[in-house]
Amino acid sequence: MLHTQPIATLRRQLLAREISPADLLRSVESQISRTDSQIGAYLFRDLDRALAEAETADLSRPLGGIPIGVKDLINVKDQPTTCGSRILAGKYTSPYDATVVSRLRSAGAVPFGKLNLDEFAMGSSTENSALQITRNPWDPTRVPGGSSGGSAAAVASGEAVAALGTDTGGSIRQPASFCGIVGLKPSYGRVSRYGITAYASSLDQAGPLTRTVEDAALVLQAIAGPDPSDSTCIRQPVPDFSATLRSGVRGLRIGLPAEYFIPGTDPEVEAAVQGAIRELESQGAEIIPVSLLHTSAAVAVYYIIATAEASANLARFDGIRYGHRCENPKDLRDLYDRSRAEGFGAEVKRRIILGTYVLSSGYYDAYYTKAQKVRQLIRRDFREAFAKVDVLACPVSPAPAFKFGEHSSDPLQMYLADIFTIAANLAGICGISVPCGFTSGSPALPIGFQLLGPPLGEAVILRAAQAYEQATDWHTLRPV
Repeated sequence: MLHTQPIATLRRQLLAREISPADLLRSVESQISRTDSQIGAYLFRDLDRALAEAETADLSRPLGGIPIGVKDLINVKDQPTTCGSRILAGKYTSPYDATVVSRLRSAGAVPFGKLNLDEFAMGSSTENSALQITRNPWDPTRVPGGSSGGSAAAVASGEAVAALGTDTGGSIRQPASFCGIVGLKPSYGRVSRYGITAYASSLDQAGPLTRTVEDAALVLQAIAGPDPSDSTCIRQPVPDFSATLRSGVRGLRIGLPAEYFIPGTDPEVEAAVQGAIRELESQGAEIIPVSLLHTSAAVAVYYIIATAEASANLARFDGIRYGHRCENPKDLRDLYDRSRAEGFGAEVKRRIILGTYVLSSGYYDAYYTKAQKVRQLIRRDFREAFAKVDVLACPVSPAPAFKFGEHSSDPLQMYLADIFTIAANLAGICGISVPCGFTSGSPALPIGFQLLGPPLGEAVILRAAQAYEQATDWHTLRPV
């Protein structure tokens, strides 16, 4: 059962030569063979190539011999990148590694498998993938969350030891919550975006999905740091995230934002999160009420800024340079129109249209400029809150994983599902989701507890998350 063990345990076994990297890879592959026909997490994998890499893995490195799954909008050299879209499926093989992948390799890890996602990371359920359905391992009638649903489902089901995802408005934290694992969104600029297909360039951030908080710290340590290939990457040294992991929370000031505890939240979600807060208080943390006044505007601001940036970023998929091209176009306009219409799915088209509209002449100031101004107010709210507290605690999502089709006919309801995660991306701060309970139904569904920290405050949220995790056993439970 090697595929069910956290990285820290596997590393001890690898260093003691009790197991080999090939043993671990074969255990993961065996689990994929047993369960992925039900889960649908993987879009691509190459066991032979991974085994060849595993044979030369440097076990002295921090992640030596550990296989890690990769969300399929992150480039891995000589492997297909589809972004969950027909416009790239079967059309593109990456000629290079994204920086996060090259850093995993430098840390001794073995990138293994490309994981399903909402098309171009646009969604909260992975229902928008044009290639296949990914199911929640706890209840296959429910979504795994999104857009990193394949990454979360793979880790939760034992099909991956750990995985990389991306978070533009909650796309690491929300699927981690829905699947009962740990998901960490680093601060904007902490991790390079080079080689990651852009959705919204001022919001996107890559991060780990893992079984434990310690594992998240280990993976973040490997992928974080300045990168000359990404001008938005912060040029500051990376602290040792493991050094303060077990410092506890005594004396830590934890803020409870009033706007994140609102009517309409599932009672079991609120009860589980309040229980997690009481646990941290019992360990010596100080609980302080705070307010983030402009939270109610976050969803509207996000869906203006994100769609505007998506409209610009996806203009490159034009049927000419690479990707899907329509058959027998009549002229250049027909080539553009039909290639994009045939290649993009409904949600991607919706967001491109919204983004083009808010950037158009006559509407730019009314929508895009105003949204950027309100974004600064949201940032100011967090800045003022973090002057009073060290960490903010709140739910990840208003409800546990929902059923397939429950929100897909109503885009607004789907967008509102991210109400507790979006503001962190607008402000550029860090956040983590940790399992904190289950619903009482059958089957029981995981509930996530969110901790938010200031920019470059990953060490403090990891410390608080570790203190909670070690006092509970939610993270040890696995779907059948």
